[in-house]
Amino acid sequence: MNSADLQENPARERLRLLKDRSFGAVMGVGGIAVILAIALIFIYLLYTVLPLFGSARVTAAADFSSPTSAPPRMVALDEYAEIGLIVGADGSYRFVSTASGDNLLSGRLVDDAARVSAVAAGAPAQRTLAAATQDGMVVIARADYTVSYPDDRRSITPKMSFPYGTAPLDVSVDGAAIEQFTAQANDDEASIAAITTGGRLVLLNVARQTSFLDDEVTLETTRADIASDVKNIDRIAMDIDQRELYTVSTQNVLSYYDISDKSNPVLVDRASLVADGARVTAFEFLSGGISVIVGDDRGRLTQWFPVRDRNNRYTLARVRELEAMPAAISHIGSEHNRKGFAAFDVAGNLGIYYATSDRQLAVAPTGSETIVTAAFAPRADAVLAADASGRLRMFEVRNPHPEVSWRALWGKVWYENRQEPEYIWQSSSASAEFEPKFSLTPLTFGTFKASFYSMLFAMPIAVFGAIYTAYFMSAPMRAIVKPSIEVMAALPTVILGFLAGLWLAPLIERELIGIFLTLIMLPAMILAAAFVWFRLPVHWRRSIPDGWEALLLIPVLCLSVWMSIVLGERIEAVWFGGNVTHWLHATYDISYDQRNSLVVGIAIGFAVIPTIFTISEDAVYSVPRSLTMGSLALGATPWQTALKVVLLTASPGIFSALMIGMGRAVGETMIVLMATGNTPIMDLNIFEGFRALSANIAVEMPESEVHSTHYRILFLAALVLFLVTFAVNTLAEIVRQRLRRKYASL
Repeated sequence: MNSADLQENPARERLRLLKDRSFGAVMGVGGIAVILAIALIFIYLLYTVLPLFGSARVTAAADFSSPTSAPPRMVALDEYAEIGLIVGADGSYRFVSTASGDNLLSGRLVDDAARVSAVAAGAPAQRTLAAATQDGMVVIARADYTVSYPDDRRSITPKMSFPYGTAPLDVSVDGAAIEQFTAQANDDEASIAAITTGGRLVLLNVARQTSFLDDEVTLETTRADIASDVKNIDRIAMDIDQRELYTVSTQNVLSYYDISDKSNPVLVDRASLVADGARVTAFEFLSGGISVIVGDDRGRLTQWFPVRDRNNRYTLARVRELEAMPAAISHIGSEHNRKGFAAFDVAGNLGIYYATSDRQLAVAPTGSETIVTAAFAPRADAVLAADASGRLRMFEVRNPHPEVSWRALWGKVWYENRQEPEYIWQSSSASAEFEPKFSLTPLTFGTFKASFYSMLFAMPIAVFGAIYTAYFMSAPMRAIVKPSIEVMAALPTVILGFLAGLWLAPLIERELIGIFLTLIMLPAMILAAAFVWFRLPVHWRRSIPDGWEALLLIPVLCLSVWMSIVLGERIEAVWFGGNVTHWLHATYDISYDQRNSLVVGIAIGFAVIPTIFTISEDAVYSVPRSLTMGSLALGATPWQTALKVVLLTASPGIFSALMIGMGRAVGETMIVLMATGNTPIMDLNIFEGFRALSANIAVEMPESEVHSTHYRILFLAALVLFLVTFAVNTLAEIVRQRLRRKYASL
């Protein structure tokens, strides 16, 4: 169209300009919308994740006097923190309202004539308490709460029950007074360990036996004296399962006994708890009864638990030292179901801790300098504390995510029942006292492991195939090959995962030697075919049109794969006893998992090959023809031209293709989910499985409680994937732009 036509058709020109501007505006709005959508995804992920890293909040909720006639020795709260239980040193107990301090129910654990010498509390989750008398008797009780909803309002009725009867159990036999004791009880048995006058350590077990004929319940007792050469035992504690007993002497010596056999307790190990002249002032089990927390007169808090060695021997290990309190520790109270606890010092401070994450979450003043006993509510949302004067103080605690810290997420953590610090992901268990293990390190490792092996498989095939297709292949053949490979991208990854898990994995296990032989046989046969091709008569070679030579390689490739499989079976039978996977394990301790990294690498590689191939092929095909013709005209061979001119000019596009393919591999979910064992282990072994971040989110998100720690950590895993992909794409764009500027002059 010339200037005259434009002058004669001003309306057409205006319409063309309007279309251009409209298209530009639409593209701009679309681009901004994409950026906004990505930003909103990032903001939502960040919004969900940030609460994980908050501190605990402690606020005073109630303050009232204890109505007991003696100094309090034990306190407890019901599930809703509406009723408090106070047990005095004389064995009296009272249930009171935490809102008003009013008395709801009162009584005594023992007869009025009995003189109480000690009071002890069992595991908080069992709601067990016991009172010992001057004549060596012990009564076991349990605080129960009945919840009803008259007129749609919650009503809680407390009561004190005696699961082993109101008649005291004779612990010392000889009538010696019990100075200190510990007791645990469940529906099947109760165990009491006591220190009597004179330093005698006694263990009594009471088992409930029910008759099959008339349902009569009888109590079967087992008693044993525990030999101890440690004098002046200052503290004693038993685990919730009644299998372990700990004592602490005034010399700060911790003794660990195995009491699984109640008739024959065994001393397992001893350890010195503190040094440098310090003194143990508090000692308490964490929930589950595996770890103990020790506090001293310098405000230090340490965690101990038994560690089993390779010879199945247990030794006490000091696992971690938590951040110290400002003054000497006066009391420690553990949570019911988590590995958290509250520590009080003589300066009147309350500290909230979580052992696994090694965090001091909050420190708050209590208004009293002499806290002698305290207890968490079952939901860990309140703490009831009593001082020596009988004053009760209740604190509301908001501590929803104590399990999270930088070390717990990314560092090695020494978990209970483990021999050493490890990276572990184990988010759930059937046990209420389970210690969650939220290390993202093995999941991130698995993600990069999947990406590495898949790119190792896909990169050479896709890039070299793209170069050959765009530069050496004839146009008619390219018109067939390129669309065929692009169609592969439409294959659902769930199908690829299904085939990889149910067909490819057993095939690779059965033909492992043959699979690896193909890595040698394929290039060797291709080189041999090329050698033979150039030794053929010229007129034979000219009968094949230029660019169609690749068709002749198809039977060669099939033959080489067949030969590799057949030869691999012979080699396995002769050299590896017919089972190479067993030979690897027996000879080099290399385990073989059928659904492993090799299978996943091939399957994900097959999924990303179309993407890398298509973008790389377009980049190579877009190299100006004048560059290749000029190179050939100057005497360069086709291969020299391909490597020195075509590859360098197309390198920005090829690099982008590789980064896009890597991003696809990092985020792949279904193939990883179906073709691996989904075991979150850190092992470079190509024959072992793994668990990736994306697969972990897919598996566990449907089962996680909304807004729980587990739920938010899964969102954190998604945020990590987002940031990794963003970083890879940003780096790829920077490198691509530099490559474009560098080779723009070619």
